[in-house]
Amino acid sequence: MKIGVIYSSKTGNTQKVADAILSGLPQNSAVYHVNEKPNAADFDFIFMGYWIDKGTADEEAVDYMKTITGKKVAQFVTLGAYPDSEHAKQSLVNGAACFGQNCEVVDSYICQGAIDPKLIEWMKQLDSDHPHAPNESRINRWKDASTRPNTEDLENAVTFAKRVLASLTS
Repeated sequence: MKIGVIYSSKTGNTQKVADAILSGLPQNSAVYHVNEKPNAADFDFIFMGYWIDKGTADEEAVDYMKTITGKKVAQFVTLGAYPDSEHAKQSLVNGAACFGQNCEVVDSYICQGAIDPKLIEWMKQLDSDHPHAPNESRINRWKDASTRPNTEDLENAVTFAKRVLASLTS
């Protein structure tokens, strides 16, 4: 089975997760950045990774995901929010809707990742009544996110890859 791990990454978080996933897959699997535009038809299965932008897959990932049709896929995602938050859960749903026709998302992995420092600086300048303005809980989340993905997150990504692979071969 030919497996592709394809990802988009802005700050390197999603790339780290992609590399971890690849380490849990057979040796004939390969990792690609979406900019390389690998032909989705060349793969029997795809792990598709992206970072969350405005509640869905980032634009670069969406452009590529539309080209994936008629495949079973697994998605892996990084975002600054907590993975168990409603925002994170809805972002997975929104991202899954970006795949081309007749795709089936068989499993998903979501991991908190460090937030782009430029975005944090922008948010720090917002008026206090803005929904993304700094507050105590948001600042704590930014701090938590700054250490992610960590070793445990990457080990969980490997476990995710192995679980998906086992489900495909059973």
